[in-house]
Amino acid sequence: MGFIRYVKEEIKVIRERDPAIKSNSEVFLYPSFRAIMWYRLAHRLYQKKHFFWARWISQRTARKTGIEIHPGAVIGKGLFIDHGHGVVIGETCVIGNNVTLYQGVTLGGTGKESGKRHPTIGNNVMISAGAKVLGSFQVGDNSKIGAGSVVISPVPAGSTVVGVPGRVVRRENKKVPQMDLDQVHLPDPISSDISHLQEENMCLQKAIRVLQECMESGACRYSSQKENTEKVDNVNNEK
Repeated sequence: MGFIRYVKEEIKVIRERDPAIKSNSEVFLYPSFRAIMWYRLAHRLYQKKHFFWARWISQRTARKTGIEIHPGAVIGKGLFIDHGHGVVIGETCVIGNNVTLYQGVTLGGTGKESGKRHPTIGNNVMISAGAKVLGSFQVGDNSKIGAGSVVISPVPAGSTVVGVPGRVVRRENKKVPQMDLDQVHLPDPISSDISHLQEENMCLQKAIRVLQECMESGACRYSSQKENTEKVDNVNNEK
């Protein structure tokens, strides 16, 4: 009954987050469903120190689904991997409940560190296509990471992160990524910086024009005063 209940929960998760699915039977064709099911088995073997068989299952699953989940990773309930090709989840990665990952996401390390070397992902987090989260730090609950971002530092809860390297552009977003799966309408810090630079450039141009006008007007007054002085001197010499 536990296994059947688990399968029903997975079907519910996939149907809630993927509008393309039309029936429950389609869930069994999803790479995400198969990858997570096989991961659960591999993780149990890994916990019992059957490391070879655990890795054998994970590598076989990676070849068939394009999703590589190390059997040592700790994954909560409700993980949904959309499409899935190119997804990599490292050995010491910890993933909370109701997390959504898109294709090309990497939850990896930054080198050959020992111990905890992969990120900890909080609950209700969405990581968009192609994003890379590298290092041993925490991504807070209810956060969203934009497509193509490279995150190498901790992310506070309720944040939106975009860019390379990733930076927080919004805090305490009230929408929960579990239900808000919009990957497109995110703040663009580069565009904002360019707009700010353009505004500053326009202000500088106006200031330069004002200075030029002041200098030109000052030069005219100086030349007219000089001419008047010369005229007065000429008059005095004639006298």
